[in-house]
Amino acid sequence: MTISFKDRVAIVTGAGGGLGRAYALDLAARGAKVVVNDLGGARDGTGTSDAAAKVVEEIKAAGGEAMANGGNVTEYEQMVEMVAKAKEAWGGVHVLINNAGILRDKSFAKMEPADFDLVVKVHLLGSANCTKAVWETMREQNYGRILMTASSTGLYGNFGQANYGAAKLGLAGLTKTLYLEGAKNNIKVNTLAPVAGTRMTEDIFPPEAFAAFKPENVVPAAVYLVSEDAPTNMIIGAGAGAFHAAYVTMTQGAALPEGERTAEGVARIFDKITDRTGETVPQSGSEQAMTIMRLLQG
Repeated sequence: MTISFKDRVAIVTGAGGGLGRAYALDLAARGAKVVVNDLGGARDGTGTSDAAAKVVEEIKAAGGEAMANGGNVTEYEQMVEMVAKAKEAWGGVHVLINNAGILRDKSFAKMEPADFDLVVKVHLLGSANCTKAVWETMREQNYGRILMTASSTGLYGNFGQANYGAAKLGLAGLTKTLYLEGAKNNIKVNTLAPVAGTRMTEDIFPPEAFAAFKPENVVPAAVYLVSEDAPTNMIIGAGAGAFHAAYVTMTQGAALPEGERTAEGVARIFDKITDRTGETVPQSGSEQAMTIMRLLQG
């Protein structure tokens, strides 16, 4: 089986380097027309550059088709304009990879509110802006593939990244609602948690690990998750050529009878509440209420 993106239009944000560049190059090599979006800022979100244009030159030199876009994902109108230009040039937008991101790492005690705010704006609100900008087009054409970029920090936590973790877990939550709302229009939405050696992680990885975790080793998961036969509502981790799935699960739980519904009662049955035997993977939030009703009915 060969996965092709012939006659597809893809937008990749944060595609001026690192993972985004690798995604854009692979999509273009598979036939996609690619919008390479990147403000070209530094890792902390300051400044601009022509990073997007350089990736477009690479794609064109390899025989592909692409356009550069320097729009800021935190500005919704700029994302609307980006989508309009893609549609004007190529007729639609079929794939969106929300990859743009910045870091402003500090312990929560030392983190300024402005650093928390900007990281959430770029990662979470930026992805929402881009997705909203393409959503109606995807509904109208009855086809869309959207990928959110989460992180192990969002899923599992990491010291010094409260802002980043909050944004990244928010993206997993956004996926879980949008996959439901997009299903009737053949819009599939997934989440990727990549581990890659990029400028975002160059001072975190030791040199040998940095080389092993090159961005190209994450590309297979990202490209599959936006392909025609992609699954939906998945959280996939990828790095160094290894891949895994992550799930938000719910235990079977336990109920307290009337008269025992106290903090002490919860403490008494806490082991049963947290017993993971027979845990499930809910496909919508309504399953929590259904589980509660089942417990109350005995």
